[in-house]
Amino acid sequence: MRNTGNFNGVIGSFYGTVRLTFTTIDTDMTATTIQWIAAFLFAGALIHTFSASYFERLAHHSKHHSGLFHLLGEVEAVFGIWALFLVIAMAFSVNLDSAVEYVDTRHYTEPLFVFVIMVVAASRPVLDASRLLVEGLARLMPVNKGVAFTWLGLFMVPLLGSFITEPAAMTLAALLLRDVLFSKAVPNFIRYWGLGVLFVNISIGGVLTSFAAPPVLMVAGTWGWDTPFMMVNFGWKAAIGVFINATVFIFFAAKHLGAEVKTPEALGEDGQPLAPVPWWAMVIHLAFLGAVVYFAHHPAVFMGVFLFFLGFTAAYNTFQSRLLLKEGLLVAFFLAGLVVLGGMQQWWLQPAVSDLDDGVLFMAAMALTAITDNAALTYLGSLIEGTSESFRYALVAGAVAGGGLTVIANAPNPAGLSLLKRQFPDEAVSAGGLLAGALGPTAVAALCFWYL
Repeated sequence: MRNTGNFNGVIGSFYGTVRLTFTTIDTDMTATTIQWIAAFLFAGALIHTFSASYFERLAHHSKHHSGLFHLLGEVEAVFGIWALFLVIAMAFSVNLDSAVEYVDTRHYTEPLFVFVIMVVAASRPVLDASRLLVEGLARLMPVNKGVAFTWLGLFMVPLLGSFITEPAAMTLAALLLRDVLFSKAVPNFIRYWGLGVLFVNISIGGVLTSFAAPPVLMVAGTWGWDTPFMMVNFGWKAAIGVFINATVFIFFAAKHLGAEVKTPEALGEDGQPLAPVPWWAMVIHLAFLGAVVYFAHHPAVFMGVFLFFLGFTAAYNTFQSRLLLKEGLLVAFFLAGLVVLGGMQQWWLQPAVSDLDDGVLFMAAMALTAITDNAALTYLGSLIEGTSESFRYALVAGAVAGGGLTVIANAPNPAGLSLLKRQFPDEAVSAGGLLAGALGPTAVAALCFWYL
């Protein structure tokens, strides 16, 4: 039985902090009222997220407002738009200084890191090095190249995310599989199932270490979880789940995959073929990637590394393809909006997570992560004092197991979405289709984490 006195003390301390944050408010509006406004806007953002495909269809049929509908149909822009509504509401209802102070006090390390790692990991030299590795292993497998390539992309790359971080693994896997598994020649239900497998496997494949998965990263320092602890308690179970999901999917999808994997010719912005990537450029790009990962907690450092990276790509642009700056910025915008809106959701998320039995908590964490970022859930759990190891395990295991159910469930998911959405009808991923495709892989992950 957990200590309810400690829990009540935490709640009291939390509301005390909220009141302190809004000491500048000189109106009758209380912190509780502001939280309700934020919760209402958060709900609006969630509804908007699940309606993105509807706005994309409107964009294709509207003659005068297609640009507006296209903007509203961009999943990556949803939370940024609704975060803007929150800031405007705070500015008019309270005062501008309080709104600015709230935005200034959020932590944007994760959005910045995802932006940088997505651009670096998606650069042509890194992609070519990864492709060469996957192709080399594919040649050793006794199946056709397309099947082997897809299986390795769904199995090896997600586990690789434990070392290069989940955003990098998502970016690499999406780009490697875009023209194979997610080709428009593949049936739509197979593409959605494959997308569900990819999102779930990326979410659980990053827990072999203590620094790669955002929901683990949020609690590792507070709870003293290092890489050996993660490997013993989470890693081997995740590896089994990733293997089962990838293998079962390939068993049913193999007949729909091409026998060969064609490497598309790399073209520059002028449409001309690019020069082959030399080995030393691959090494340098991988070194940039490693430096960004190593300094993941120091935005001033990894942003500096990123500027040097941009300089290098400009200096040797003969074998560089277009950097995914726009796509990376959209994903960062999504996550930054989630940070702004999510920062006001603790008042209802914390009680929902903290006062549950371990088994119920595990299921609740999987369900709640579908409507909010799983890192937010684990972070809230780290604020609760006196929790048992079983409580902590159930919270984190449930959060990562449910990380593929929706676009917002796991931070790297928007990165994958931005790279793959054009491979789906109307160039948009249906929230219902993703949920259906992820249910089976999520069940496998849950069984592995809870019963192994």
